[in-house]
Amino acid sequence: MSIDVLTLFPGMFAGPLDESIIKRARKTGTLDLRIHNLRDYAHDRHKTVDDRPFGGGPGMLLKPEPLFEAIEDLASEGTRVLLLSPAGRQFSQAIARELAGERHLLLVSGHYEGFDERVRERLADDELSIGDYVLTNGALPAMVVIDAVTRLLPGVLGDEQSALEESFSQGLLEYPQYTRPADFRGMRVPDVLLNGNHAQIALWRDEQARLRTKKRRPDLL
Repeated sequence: MSIDVLTLFPGMFAGPLDESIIKRARKTGTLDLRIHNLRDYAHDRHKTVDDRPFGGGPGMLLKPEPLFEAIEDLASEGTRVLLLSPAGRQFSQAIARELAGERHLLLVSGHYEGFDERVRERLADDELSIGDYVLTNGALPAMVVIDAVTRLLPGVLGDEQSALEESFSQGLLEYPQYTRPADFRGMRVPDVLLNGNHAQIALWRDEQARLRTKKRRPDLL
């Protein structure tokens, strides 16, 4: 998969995307990730990418000219253009699975008061938010999307079963997990996990996942 990111803050992506699973995916070529500075597509002396909104109001808007030029330069046939914005639909594991099937993603990070509406109308295939809160810019949401999508690409996790059993993969939170020792400070691992009966273990895990989801995230049921 190829992912291009258009942002005003390319330096924010150094570090988080150079470690762990994403680092391995980039090294093996499973993920081709490129970060682009929006100011490279502004041609005035000050590299201006924002201006005041028509009609007044606080803040600044990202101008259409550099965004149109950048997206038209970076996108090709088959590219899915995604705006990162609080106004988007809320990102989820289901959307991550959907995006993992794409050939090329172009993530456009918002800033200031957002995008000139003509960018949404003419260039965007979708608009995503990672939650009902406002961040300084769209760099962190872009990293969240990249991480969630990359770990679903074939071969990235090593054990494909990992992605199938974790939280949200089946519409439920993940069941409780334990490791050695079986008894720690008087806290014992449930006997069902120690008896070697895989059918009973599967039933217990399913029940616990549903109970946990009902208690913590009933909206998922």
